[in-house]
Amino acid sequence: MIIDVHGHYTTAPAALGQWRDLQMAGLRDPRKAPAATDLRISDDEIRETIENNQLRLMRERGLDLTVFSPRASFMAHHIGDFDTSSAWAEVCNELCFRVSELFPEHFVPAAMLPQSPGVDPRSCITELVRCVEHYGNVAINLNPDPSGGHWTAPPLSDRFWYPIYEKMVEYDIPAMVHVSTSCNACFHTTGAHYLNADTTAFVQCLNSALFQDFPTLRFVIPHGGGAVPYHWGRFRGLAQALNTPPLETHLLNNLFFDTCVYHQAGIDLLTRVIPTKNILFASEMVGAVRGMDPLTGHHFDDTKRYIEATPYLSEEDRRQVYEGNARRVFPRLDAVLRNQGR
Repeated sequence: MIIDVHGHYTTAPAALGQWRDLQMAGLRDPRKAPAATDLRISDDEIRETIENNQLRLMRERGLDLTVFSPRASFMAHHIGDFDTSSAWAEVCNELCFRVSELFPEHFVPAAMLPQSPGVDPRSCITELVRCVEHYGNVAINLNPDPSGGHWTAPPLSDRFWYPIYEKMVEYDIPAMVHVSTSCNACFHTTGAHYLNADTTAFVQCLNSALFQDFPTLRFVIPHGGGAVPYHWGRFRGLAQALNTPPLETHLLNNLFFDTCVYHQAGIDLLTRVIPTKNILFASEMVGAVRGMDPLTGHHFDDTKRYIEATPYLSEEDRRQVYEGNARRVFPRLDAVLRNQGR
């Protein structure tokens, strides 16, 4: 199988965005605030958006299954308060669950959390439990910066986050560390903020004893790990200067990197530097980079082509990147597939 661990419902029906606009208007005038029941999206509308977009591309590119979560840039945890985020997370997570129900062989849901700046992460537990126990979610997205580019939250190693980690360990689910929209003009959302956050999350873990407290906690760092593979020597040297164990034992039992890197040289670097056991196939389609690469004649986000072409993976390595590592890092996904006879 070829499992894409990084997909978002970026093509959701227009009614979802319209509901969100009403919700934001309700922050100024509570009379305009919509109820969750005001959002009406039919199964046929969901089928149309998926079949004409993600599923079409999956079939064209030979992908079997996508771990599917709400649109990352739409999480926008900086908007409103916890109640705002809670209502928004509920409707978005329900939509991804409905996708998985309509296309059970192709999509498995992962949850966004109702995070809000300065709010105790314990407030997210109810939605996390609902998504795992009622929707069968196999992972969560965890935003290390709910402020939207101003970084007001403590680092991921801080005990502030421990209530979420305790629940992750209990359910044996990983978190993809994924920020949302930047409202800081210094950081373009997808061009800078995402990649900054990937690198920052790695360093926060490096400069801590987090995984001593949670030996089975697992984070997926998306977008190829940001700057991490490119500066692996810097981080090895930093670990040495900080007198922490080598990266291989300090972090690589708990941190994993996806392949949302959109050129061959980048995938070659990733697969040469990072151990195969820590690499998970992903494309994030239909996502931040949707265009055609004029140098290759193929879409930038057709990452399977890069995995097939890189000289730094054997055939067995490719099997692990495509399937084996995902089953190991996402045990609940493995259970879903086994129940389906796959």
